[in-house]
Amino acid sequence: MKIRTIAAAIGLPALLLGLVTTSAAASGAPPAPARPAVVKHSMDDGQCDPIRFLRQESKQSTAFPTRIDLPDGFQPEGIAISGSTAYFGSLVDGDIYAASLRTGKGKVISQGPGTPSVGLKADNRGRLWIAGGPSGTGRVVDIRTGKILKSYRLTTAATTFINDVVLSKNAAWFTDSSNPAVYSVGIGRNGRLLGQSAVRTLPLTGDYVHDPTGFNGNGITLTPDGRALIIVQTATGFLFRVNPRTGVTKRVDLGSAVMTNGDGMLLLGRTLYVVQNLNNQVAVLHLNRTGTKGTLVRTITDPGFDVPTTAAAFGRRLYLANARFTTPPTATTPYWATAVRR
Repeated sequence: MKIRTIAAAIGLPALLLGLVTTSAAASGAPPAPARPAVVKHSMDDGQCDPIRFLRQESKQSTAFPTRIDLPDGFQPEGIAISGSTAYFGSLVDGDIYAASLRTGKGKVISQGPGTPSVGLKADNRGRLWIAGGPSGTGRVVDIRTGKILKSYRLTTAATTFINDVVLSKNAAWFTDSSNPAVYSVGIGRNGRLLGQSAVRTLPLTGDYVHDPTGFNGNGITLTPDGRALIIVQTATGFLFRVNPRTGVTKRVDLGSAVMTNGDGMLLLGRTLYVVQNLNNQVAVLHLNRTGTKGTLVRTITDPGFDVPTTAAAFGRRLYLANARFTTPPTATTPYWATAVRR
């Protein structure tokens, strides 16, 4: 989805400073007025299971705060929502933090492998699919137990940054911000996780032009008809429709609109939300059914944004993780997610 990247890992500008290795518990934010708990899911996230979080929480805790504090020093990038729980990945060590959207309180549910967790998607079987950044891997975590169910080697390239992931009916698709390719991991019948042989590399051809010095394929989603992929290239701000069989790309016609600093993307029906991280805004696009054309409808801004990278939906809200890439990271740097009306 997402990240500008980790400077030490792939040599990008010093905007993204070195990672820290310590995180502390986050505290809940003051409550805000309640919103109806009607869940709508994107085509990206699939139909998520209603996971109950903190089962002893009071039935009177119905605030749904607009700010969710994360552990100090956490350095979030990706977000996924399942039921009324949001899941965040850490760029520091790959920890997964779960927070109740109702109360804002949370805890680490899965210890990371020591490498970043970047983009996330939740499936309808209680699992998180996680892009592994410079490790060149993707992994699957059980959100009930925190156990790593599978880890996949997506590429052996010396320089790589596995950035984001989207789920289709029979595969998980990952972007690589350092290489002109996307990777698919096939999913078996009834959601069965397959072995390493299920990994396929799909080189990108056509309109897409790789920038060897910039940050390339980032956010990824399906087209509204579900027949193709759409990726955003951060270096150019262009969206590309990708044929999932051939890898042939065609630039999406947005008229004069350019998705500068495009990062994570979220598709709801034919509405595409594109997070523009350093712009501190979300572009709202209306796409045609095949994803070949789109119109910029409006942009969403909020005082709570501080370099948001990814978005997930719950009810009539978007929740965005603030990566704060322009703030030097320390073990005590505060991080949070911001909720806005979509």
